[in-house]
Amino acid sequence: MLQTVAVRGYRSLRDVVLPLRRLTVVTGANGSGKSSLYRALGLLADCGRGEVIGSLAREGGLQSVLWAGPEHTAGARRTGMTEGGVRTGPVSLQLGYAADDLGYLVDLGLPQYAGPRSLFARDPQIKREAVFAGKMMRPASTLVRRGGPYAETGAESGRGFDELTRSLPLHRSVLSEYTGALPELAAVRDRLQNWRFYDGFRVDGAAPARHPQVGTRTPVLSADGSDLGAAVQTIVEAGFDDLARAVADAFDGATVEIAVHDGLFDLQLRQPGMLRPLRCAELSDGTLRFLLWAAALLSTEPPSLMVLNEPETSLHPDLVRPLAALVTAAARQTQVVVVTHSPAMIDLLGAVPLDEDGDVLRLELYKEFGETRVDGQNLLSTPPWDWGKR
Repeated sequence: MLQTVAVRGYRSLRDVVLPLRRLTVVTGANGSGKSSLYRALGLLADCGRGEVIGSLAREGGLQSVLWAGPEHTAGARRTGMTEGGVRTGPVSLQLGYAADDLGYLVDLGLPQYAGPRSLFARDPQIKREAVFAGKMMRPASTLVRRGGPYAETGAESGRGFDELTRSLPLHRSVLSEYTGALPELAAVRDRLQNWRFYDGFRVDGAAPARHPQVGTRTPVLSADGSDLGAAVQTIVEAGFDDLARAVADAFDGATVEIAVHDGLFDLQLRQPGMLRPLRCAELSDGTLRFLLWAAALLSTEPPSLMVLNEPETSLHPDLVRPLAALVTAAARQTQVVVVTHSPAMIDLLGAVPLDEDGDVLRLELYKEFGETRVDGQNLLSTPPWDWGKR
C-alpha cells in the first residue's frame, strides 16, 4: 500500500505530506484544496504514463498551477499580512509517494534556456527524479536518481552510484526510458499506470453510458463509463454477487441484466412490478450514476489505488448508504482515497472497520493564508519526507 503522498508547489498545496491508509477519506470546506489534491494525484499518475507535460499544458501550463502565495508563510502567520519577497528557490512543482516497497519523487520546473529563438521557454521540464526504498528518500536507500539529463543507479557494491546516461531528454521521464533495464523503474511505472480516477460520470441524454456499445470483456470501467454494459457483464460472469446485492439494496429488489443486439451491449434494470426492464437510455440520472459507481467499485481487477472525487454528487440521500457499502467493499480489495464533503458519507465510511485495526483514516483540509493544511497535523504526526535539492 501507499503510506505517504507528498505535494509541493501545486495550487494551494504549498507543501503537504499526507499519510494514507487502506481507506482514506479526505474532507473539508469548499475551496480547502480537496480538488487540488485529487488533481495532484492525477499528475503523479501521469508521470508513469509519460503524460505529465501534456496534462500541465491542459491546465494552462506550469505557471498556471504553481503555488501563488509567498515562498515562505512564516511571516504571514506572525504578522497576519501576506507580503511577497525575493524568491530564493527555483520555480518548482514536486510530487512524490512512498509505499511498502518503493517510492518515487519528481521535480518539474521551467527551462533555464530553451534554445535560440525557441518558443518553448515556458515548457515544463523534469529537473529531478528519484526511485527509492523505504518511507523516505535517503542516499543509502536511493535506487535510481536523475538530475537534468544525467541519471545514475545505485552501485551493486552499495558504494556510490553508477552512470546510467548523460543525455536523458528533459521532457522524458526516466520511468519511460529505462524500464527494460531496471526492474525497479518498471515496478514504479506499472504502479502509477495502474491507478484509477473517477470524477463523476456524465448521465445526460448524450452521455456515452446511455448508448449501446460493442461489448468486450472489461475488467475496469472506463473513466467516462462508455463500456458500462460490458463492465457489468464482466462482473456477473466473474461470479461476484456484490453487484446484485448492491442494486437490490439500492432499488428495492431490482436486478440488472445485459441485452445484446448485433454485438452491442445495453444495460437494463428490471424492477418489481414493471412488465419490462428499463433500458439504459430510460434510467433516471441518479439511477444511472449509481450503477456507474457500482461497476467502477466492483472491478474484477482492482487497481493498486482508486481515487474517487465526491461520488455522492447528485445522488438521492437514500443512495449514499449503499454507495458507502460499495466503497467499503472496494477498500477490502484495494487502496481507496475518497474526496467528499458529505457528512453522511464520512460517517458511513468511518463506521465499518475494514480489518481488525479498522484501517480508515479521515483527513480534514482547511485553508490558512491561502495555503491548504491538514487539521490536527503537526511535526510529530506528519509522515517523514525529504524533498532533497536540485
